[in-house]
Amino acid sequence: MTAPLTPPHEPDPHDPWAAPPSGSRLAPGGPASSPTAAERRAELAQGAATAVLVAVTGFLLGLLWLWLAPRVPLVSDDTAVFLKNSEGEEAIGADGTFVLLALAFGLLSAVAVFLLRRRGGISLVVGLAVGGLLGSLLAWRVGTWLGPTSDVVAHAKQAGKGVTFDAPLELHAVGAAVLAWPIAAMLAHLVLTWVWGPRDPEPDWEEFWGAGSGAGAVSGAGSGPGAVPGSGHGSGFLGGSGAEAGSGSESGSGSGAGEKGGAEGWPPRRS
Repeated sequence: MTAPLTPPHEPDPHDPWAAPPSGSRLAPGGPASSPTAAERRAELAQGAATAVLVAVTGFLLGLLWLWLAPRVPLVSDDTAVFLKNSEGEEAIGADGTFVLLALAFGLLSAVAVFLLRRRGGISLVVGLAVGGLLGSLLAWRVGTWLGPTSDVVAHAKQAGKGVTFDAPLELHAVGAAVLAWPIAAMLAHLVLTWVWGPRDPEPDWEEFWGAGSGAGAVSGAGSGPGAVPGSGHGSGFLGGSGAEAGSGSESGSGSGAGEKGGAEGWPPRRS
């Protein structure tokens, strides 16, 4: 029989569930390493800068909304102000225009942030969402400030009786409109990171555990009474099998010769 590959008092060095050898420790930069305080401050600064830059672009969204949103026509008869077209959809069109522009701005801001910072991060995504929300609020205020005046009575008196004038630009579904930008930005950034974002390399556990496991493997390889250095456990067994094979072959050849001589007779018969 051959000797066991690993002595019973030593663990198997190739067991993935075995405890790490005493004295081994993780290599620096492994999965257990945490970011330093300087790295955290840098991430927070990047998130704050992202929020500010995205929020500033809300001014452009407000200008586009003011330019593209349909106007609600009003008319006055010196006693009251009425809708010129009571069945018109201009008021709903203003909300729809704002939501579509906000979705487009959310997609563009997510692409820009992803191209500038491919690794992403929680602070970057939070800054993108907060910037989108602030940008939507800024766009809403810019559109209402630069649009037609909100004093409808004064505007009707200025226009005169029977003259059509524009109603103030308003958002009726404020909650859904201002949330369109941050939601679209986060979803777009998530998809971009999932498809084209960098992948973390697979950890090299042998490097993390150090060289402590290799010593056990070397000490267990040369054990056994019949082992020869560099040849493994089977050398003693192979030597014994070779000797037995030689003796068996000699005895077999001798017995075969005796049987042959007995059959023919000795001395051989003359015909």
